[in-house]
Formats: sequence, structure tokens, C-alpha cells
Amino acid sequence: MSKNKSKTAAAVMTQRPLKKRIMDNWQLYAMLAVPVLLTIVYKYIPMYGIQIAFRDYKASKGFTGSEWVGFEWFLRFFSAPTFWRMIKNTVLLSLFSLLWSFPIPIILALLLNQMRFHRFKRVTQTVLYAPHFISTMVICGMIRIFLSPSGGLINLIAGTSIDFLTESAAFRTIYIASGIWQDAGWGIIIYMATLANIDTSLYEAAKVDGASLFQRICHIDIPGLTSIMVLNLIMSAGSLMNVGFEKVWLLQTDLNKATSDVISVYVYQQGIENAKYSYSTAVGLFNTVINVILLILVNKMAGRISDETSFI
Repeated sequence: MSKNKSKTAAAVMTQRPLKKRIMDNWQLYAMLAVPVLLTIVYKYIPMYGIQIAFRDYKASKGFTGSEWVGFEWFLRFFSAPTFWRMIKNTVLLSLFSLLWSFPIPIILALLLNQMRFHRFKRVTQTVLYAPHFISTMVICGMIRIFLSPSGGLINLIAGTSIDFLTESAAFRTIYIASGIWQDAGWGIIIYMATLANIDTSLYEAAKVDGASLFQRICHIDIPGLTSIMVLNLIMSAGSLMNVGFEKVWLLQTDLNKATSDVISVYVYQQGIENAKYSYSTAVGLFNTVINVILLILVNKMAGRISDETSFI
């Protein structure tokens, strides 16, 4: 009934003249104007430069003066010797990160929500949040120290002297585990806020009916988190091809490139180090298009499974 009422109210609102709606809510539109303007200036206007992906860009000739080459740079990227390796590494790193990183904040939020010792709960939350505020460069420095073959914590515990960062097979585990450690605590904030808004009478009714703790979590907490879980999943899928450049760049070595060679690092190397601006722009544009396609597909799939989507 509540959904039908909200749909009816929305239909009535959309039937009113646009000018009337703007006049009635001018304060909200005024507040919205600033971020919209900033988005246009910093996000949309720079898109004019995307055309260099289809040109042989020369800085002296400018955007429009450079020769139009069509899809030449895209074809060169598709025929690059490391193309399939970069695609494979980018997809696998993103998928494994999503597989392991997505459920952990949910589990932590459910566990923290059941804590009744508030002081211990606050301390635990602080400990979990703290790594998020450490810069990626510092995190990578700590990882190198922990994994050092001479005196590293992991090697001291295991009694070995392995240089893990030169092992291709270990790179994905290092990348994903460090990402969970750094971001899982921060990710629980939105889930904790959602759990705090669940009607407490539901818990009281469940206790009266004899529901166990596990049953309350399954039938009250998890359904309450479903909408935000779906939304986060859609947004995560939309950035599937955007493997974090900074961490990969800082942890990459010549010996682990078999699993650490990803598109974002390749774009940096071609664009900044080799000054191939058109080529790197084409590669970055290809990456963005794939992300947009994935976002739309996951959004459609989520819309069929539930009523939650990120856009219409």
C-alpha cells in the first residue's frame, strides 16, 4: 500500500507545471545549481578533449588542427602484445576484490550492530575505520616492510625468506587483502546507519515470538540492508575495470607484471611517461565505455531482481 501511495503522489507531482514546481521549491533548486554547475565545468566541458583519441594529437596544432585518424589508436591497443593480459588482470583483480571486499563490511556491520557494550563497540569501530585514513603510499610502504624477505613480519612468523612482491602468484592476494584491511571498516558506516534506522519494534516483536539472534539477523537486519546492498553492488560493478592505479603502481615489480599489468597503469605509462596522449586517451576511453556498459547491465539485472536501481 505504501508503495502504491508513493507512486500516486509522484504521479500527481509530475503532472504539475514545471514552472510551478520550480517556484514552490526554488530553495532546493538554488542549492542544486552549485553542484550541477561544478559538475558541468569540471566533468562535462573537459570531455571536449576526448576527441584526441580519434586524432594524431600534436600540441602545436591543438585539438581541431591535429590529423583525424579515426579508430587507429583503438586498433593498435587491441593488437598490442599485452592486451589480453591487461584485460585478464584488470577483470580478475576487480572481480576478486568485489567477491571478497563486498560482503565483509556487511558482516562487520551485522556483528557490530549486535554489540551491547557501547565503549567496546566504539573502540572497535575506530580501529576498523583507522586504516582508511592512511594514504595509499604509506599503506604500500607498510606492505613492503611486512613482506620484506629480510626481517619482514610475515617471513619472521613463517620462518621463511620469500620476497612475496616478486611472486606473480602472490600479487592478487596482496592487493585484495590490503584493500580489505584499508577499506572494510570505512565501508560499514553506511550499513550501520541503515541498521540504526530499522524500527526497534520489529526486534521486540521477534523476541516475543521467540526468534533467535540468527533469525532476527536473517529476517530483520538483512532485509533492511537489501536496498543499500543492491545500490552498492551496482556502483561497484560500474567501476569494475577501474582497478586502483596508485596501489598497483607502487607494488608492481618487473617480476610480478604477469598478474599486476593492468589498464590504468598502462594508460599512465603511455600517456605520461611516453607522451602518447592520443593513444593513452583512446585506451582510457575504451576502459570507460566498458564500465558504462557494465553499469547499465548490472542496473538492469538488479531492477529485475528487486525494485532497487541506481537510475531509471
